Amino acid sequence: MKSITSHILSWVFLPLFMPTYGILLAMYIPSVPKDLSHVSMYFLAPEMKTRLLLLFFLFSAVAPGLSFLALHQKKVITSIDIENQRERSIPLLVMMAYSLVLFLLFFVKAPNAALPIAFYALPLSGFIVTALFMGINRWIKISLHAGGAGILVGFLFAFFLEQQSFAVWILPVAIIASGLTISARLFLNKHRPIEVYTGWTFAVLITFFTHFIYLQWS
Repeated sequence: MKSITSHILSWVFLPLFMPTYGILLAMYIPSVPKDLSHVSMYFLAPEMKTRLLLLFFLFSAVAPGLSFLALHQKKVITSIDIENQRERSIPLLVMMAYSLVLFLLFFVKAPNAALPIAFYALPLSGFIVTALFMGINRWIKISLHAGGAGILVGFLFAFFLEQQSFAVWILPVAIIASGLTISARLFLNKHRPIEVYTGWTFAVLITFFTHFIYLQWS
């Protein structure tokens, strides 16, 4: 039973899904920004929310996922879970590329912070986190699941600090979800403790400070 639960948690909290979960929470849970000159995610028009969400999900989850399937079909990777440490370079490059394309798409098409900061900072965070993980992967098989969970937590903390009104309960729920994800990866013997804790910590810090710095520059 624990094994089944751990596999389910690994798929529900797949790294490719975590940024979209953060966008969903920020868009549909009531919030009011401290700086009213910034565009509010919650008060975006419903049609705009749908378009932005679909675009974000396409580049952060669907396109990389299909690319991984293609790499698996061509036997570049032996598993779409990318469990083999030596096979991670190309999939990580794919993730970096899509993150960068998504960032540039928003940056070019909606310059001068015309959209909420998250649409620029989250893809940029994903790019930086993936680049760092690619380097670290030479020494340890750093956990991508823990990294995805860290991106979610880092984003939500940064988003929370930008708001004068936001549902505080989301933060402990996100941390619990991170704990469940990390526990699942450890239980399935996919990673050592150092690999999950390092992945989570770096992802939280990079995502949080990327949002903070981008906010100061906007």
